Amino acid sequence: MNTTLTIKVEKKLRDDAKRTAKILGIPLTTVVNAMMKQFVREQMVTLTTYPIPRPEKIAEWNKIGDDMDAHPEKYKVYTDVEELITALKLEK
Repeated sequence: MNTTLTIKVEKKLRDDAKRTAKILGIPLTTVVNAMMKQFVREQMVTLTTYPIPRPEKIAEWNKIGDDMDAHPEKYKVYTDVEELITALKLEK
């Protein structure tokens, strides 16, 4: 038997979640049910503490990497941490 759960979330969060679920081709209800089942099964909440890069950010990094491979003369290579810190002006 199914039931309806009413919860309060920020409208933007709800809209973003619906949009993301649509992109993935699954209903938001399926996402919420899966998360609740995991919560019950594991009896804990898992939150990530590290960012997961967006595809467009990965593409940007790949473009920079390709440019570095094609034009190594444009980039300084550091083999010593102290030299890098000095170049970044991080010394106090």
